[in-house]
Amino acid sequence: MKIVKRIFAFIAIAAVLLVTATIGFVFLAPESATRLFLTLERKQAGLERKEIDLADGTHYVYLEGGSGEPLMMLHGFGANKDGFDRVAKFLTPKYRVIIPDHIGFGESAHPTDADYSPKEQAERLHLLLTSLGFKDIHLAGSSMGGQIALSYAAFYRAEVKSLWLLDTAGIWSAPASELRKTIEETGTNPLLVRTEDEFAQLFPWVMAEPPFIPGPIMNVIAQERIRNYDLEQRIFTQIASDSVEERIRGLETPTLIVWGDKDRTINVATAEVLRDLLPNSQVVIQPNIGHLPHLEAPERSANDYLRFRSGM
Repeated sequence: MKIVKRIFAFIAIAAVLLVTATIGFVFLAPESATRLFLTLERKQAGLERKEIDLADGTHYVYLEGGSGEPLMMLHGFGANKDGFDRVAKFLTPKYRVIIPDHIGFGESAHPTDADYSPKEQAERLHLLLTSLGFKDIHLAGSSMGGQIALSYAAFYRAEVKSLWLLDTAGIWSAPASELRKTIEETGTNPLLVRTEDEFAQLFPWVMAEPPFIPGPIMNVIAQERIRNYDLEQRIFTQIASDSVEERIRGLETPTLIVWGDKDRTINVATAEVLRDLLPNSQVVIQPNIGHLPHLEAPERSANDYLRFRSGM
């Protein structure tokens, strides 16, 4: 019995030391801790970081992993490729997943004078996929990424086999969201970040129940947004003025539309407007979820998609 007690005491002490060391690592070396956590999440998802220069010199950084039919996943405004890590781990066993940083975001090129409209971003992504040797593709997109995915499907209809749209942007005839009303009434856009405090205040806008992130790591992540503030102002103006509705009306691509019923950024009623535009679509409304279902409920979102694909 004494031996058993000693073993439990040793395990408890070891656990305390491990937690203490982890906390110390996070606070003393937050940049290294952030890189380590991202590396671990990518590894768990079966994703590998890659980069490529296109023929026109455009530099893309992307994640790729898994096997099967290719699925390209497109992040939203202010996000980057790693926003899909947690949902991707449920998808790489069945699909070849490609997740680029859009031009203007993450580690990809940030040309200051470029056109960042969804149309131009879609054309760049077509060049990327052609360079990687992919033609027929399944597309997923979150928010702005969904707006770009819809534009891609409109321009390259024969090459897009399905769409997975997560709280997608670009359907501006839908009822106004809380975010749109706030911008119109105050002239302030909560999605644009100039300080670490503004970055922290962003989370309740995009998630119903934001996850706990240690302050030092939160501040490291915030730096990417802060550095990109001026460019993101331009990009937001371009995407907010681009409606994809006439572009996609009657598009017959099989489509899964997913929305969080607590979305403050884009009104959940947009899902029905989008379904009316796409004759071969279906809608899933996730309860108690905000603007980012793939982050808030990654396994549920992946299962929704797997069911959709199995029924095609």
